[in-house]
Amino acid sequence: MKTLLCLLTLLACCNAHAQQVLRFLSWQDYFDPAVIEDFQRTTGVRVEYQGFTTAEELMQAMQSSTAYDVIVPSHFMLNELVAGNKLALLDTRRLANYKQFDPWLLSMLAGQPAAKEHAVPYLWGSVGMVVSAPLAQAAYQGPLPSSWSLLFEPQQVSRLFACGVGMIDAPQEVASLMLNYKGRNPAVSSPRQIAKALQPLEPLMPKFAELDNWAYIDALAQGKLCLAMSWSGHALRAIERNPTLSYMIPDEGAAMYIDTLAIPANAANPDLAYRFIDFLIAPENAVRNAGITHFYPPLASDSPVMQRFAADHPMQVMTAKQRRASYLLESLSDAQKAALDSTWQKLKATRQ
Repeated sequence: MKTLLCLLTLLACCNAHAQQVLRFLSWQDYFDPAVIEDFQRTTGVRVEYQGFTTAEELMQAMQSSTAYDVIVPSHFMLNELVAGNKLALLDTRRLANYKQFDPWLLSMLAGQPAAKEHAVPYLWGSVGMVVSAPLAQAAYQGPLPSSWSLLFEPQQVSRLFACGVGMIDAPQEVASLMLNYKGRNPAVSSPRQIAKALQPLEPLMPKFAELDNWAYIDALAQGKLCLAMSWSGHALRAIERNPTLSYMIPDEGAAMYIDTLAIPANAANPDLAYRFIDFLIAPENAVRNAGITHFYPPLASDSPVMQRFAADHPMQVMTAKQRRASYLLESLSDAQKAALDSTWQKLKATRQ
């Protein structure tokens, strides 16, 4: 009987271990599935993945009753999450691969008060424009300027609507780029100023062929769009399928974003979360995820792994010139964000 009880206890322990589940909330298709499979195989932990395509979806998920173990918020979402007590403090000493990060990227992230103690970099990129030169130049009737005026000046963008123009459904990115194009800083703009800055988009919204964060990639690849605002990784996805496309950082600069890994305050398995994060940021896995998603790895540029990656994927490495021409997307206050979200919803309503 004693032997039977021991066997039953051992079996129960094994079953409990086999049934461990880590809940992972991430941007849609933002990893190499083989990396997740490797983690599951080596740990016996099942990763339960849920994807989102907008910042609002992440925030809504964090208000639900589901306890996620690891989430992937963009750096500008961290202040709101921390203010709402949604994130646990992150002890980087528990991450053996923390030392592999690009010091420049860490310094950029450290400028965000909520980021330093609650998140580490995962993947990053820029927000620029994707252009199909043959289609766009024919519609524009001449060479295109390297300028955000192609999207933000009604007289300019109207010349391109015939060949298809796309805009991402990302109010924070759009507002930031519009204000910076006009020489203003969103971080020190009043809620009213932010709302007013978006008003020039009102007559343009019904004319955008795409206003979304995913379908526009296929539209670009299929030649249905000749110009679109885009995240760099999405741009490279489309370019891979349609070589007539190119990714452009306009002369006025691009916005940079850092997508991070964080542990929610109500995570059911924080110890597993640390193991999973450390697995994802291991150099060999970081470049695998970057290679599949087309976003930038967070590794130090002089590391052997990163140098090999840069040689194979030159478009996934920002040059020193591009870095100087870009800025980190700002975090907004609650009042600023409320004004922005309200204005954006009103603008989107004009498409109905």
